[in-house]
Amino acid sequence: MKSPLVGALATAVLGTAALVGTAGTAGAATTSATVSDAAGHPAAVKAAAPRAVSFAGTVALSNCSGSIVRMPTSTDNDPALVMSNGHCLESGMPDAGEVVVDQPSSRSFTVLSASAGNLGTVRATKVVYATMTDTDVSLYELSSTYAQIKQRYGINALDVATTHPAKGAAISVVSGYWKKTYNCNVDGFAYRLKEGNWTWKDSVRYTAPCKVIGGTSGSPVIDVASGKVAAVNNTINESGQRCTMNNPCEVDANGQVSVRRGIGYAQETYEIPKCFGTGNKLDLGRPGCVLPKG
Repeated sequence: MKSPLVGALATAVLGTAALVGTAGTAGAATTSATVSDAAGHPAAVKAAAPRAVSFAGTVALSNCSGSIVRMPTSTDNDPALVMSNGHCLESGMPDAGEVVVDQPSSRSFTVLSASAGNLGTVRATKVVYATMTDTDVSLYELSSTYAQIKQRYGINALDVATTHPAKGAAISVVSGYWKKTYNCNVDGFAYRLKEGNWTWKDSVRYTAPCKVIGGTSGSPVIDVASGKVAAVNNTINESGQRCTMNNPCEVDANGQVSVRRGIGYAQETYEIPKCFGTGNKLDLGRPGCVLPKG
């Protein structure tokens, strides 16, 4: 693992030409999930017009990217949530098997406008949940409600999707840290993704155009057709090594290992809403909640 900036499993040599980008539109046609692939995942088959994806709802952390998100049960007066990666925690990366729940935090986040301008900051009161086991996610509770953020900055939170991402779907990885958007498609899904001591389940694999770099960790992966968060960006195989730090490998159901140099990955988020109830409160015992309990 390298410096906190890349705190990230997706570390890279950062050339100045690659650091700043603008909001874009996914170049490929978007699709809707109407059938399943051979592994039983939704497969995108119906073409639709692409929509523009902006930076509204995204935030920049000190070392990573993130987004202000809301669950299907969230209300305007609930404390807002920020989602990023577990490995972006200010306290350091959780060990394999470790789960962080309800820990105080005063971390600040820079709120971005639709065109990636800095609007101001919001501040956390606690880490609601974080882990690098099975998935790579952190969720912070803010001192501001969704309504207060809307009133102050004119920004709406991003909705977290509640259905599995579709193979072939057009996606945008929107980095608040670098103010850069990567546009590509869901290439497929890794049964297990292993990097160093960590293993993640059913990870999203990008097509080649999403060559994410350090600092993009925690970026929301937006399904272009719906505008909802389908996953959270977290890593890329940099040099073709096998299952090492910054070089994740895929392990299939039969234990066969494969390496895809230059290919990036994200962790699905569609099951996270099942773990939140009224008032944006985390409840790991809710029916259908599969987040690791530690």
